Amino acid sequence: MGASTGPKLSGMQKEVLGLYRGFLRAARTKSPEDRRQIESIVSAEFRRNSKLVDRKNFLYIEYLLRRGKKQLDQLKSPGTVGLSSSNVNLSQTKET
Repeated sequence: MGASTGPKLSGMQKEVLGLYRGFLRAARTKSPEDRRQIESIVSAEFRRNSKLVDRKNFLYIEYLLRRGKKQLDQLKSPGTVGLSSSNVNLSQTKET
């Protein structure tokens, strides 16, 4: 692997990418149809959040990371066969 010429990633960005990779790795341990469903849900959730969540809203991003880590731990369990997608809409109001 060569040296990367892209921008340096922050610690939080590295955590998000690590979580994404963790989901993809965990999906590989499931049946082919469950794997496709998991990959589809994970991809959609990460894309949706990348568009909807303000990059400077660190508290909300940390919340999503904690929630994602819990879901990943559940997915890694041998008894879990898939994921479900749920929309959590926390109002992101600005105080004036």
